[in-house]
Amino acid sequence: MSLPKYKDLANLTDIVEIDKEIFMLQKNLFDLKIKKSTNQSIKPHLFSHAKRRLVHLKFKKSFLLKSQK
Repeated sequence: MSLPKYKDLANLTDIVEIDKEIFMLQKNLFDLKIKKSTNQSIKPHLFSHAKRRLVHLKFKKSFLLKSQK
């Protein structure tokens, strides 16, 4: 499984959609942290994938907000 690319966000052009995606990723990261702290089986690479996707989404959101002004 390769790391998420910024190019994958080309179809997201609405800030509301980006906010929903950010919320879902933050929830997913929280769930992963809970699983890690309770010693359940997790795949460690999912942390880096989710964090990278989150950074991409936040950058895209800030770019869209600046372009609207």
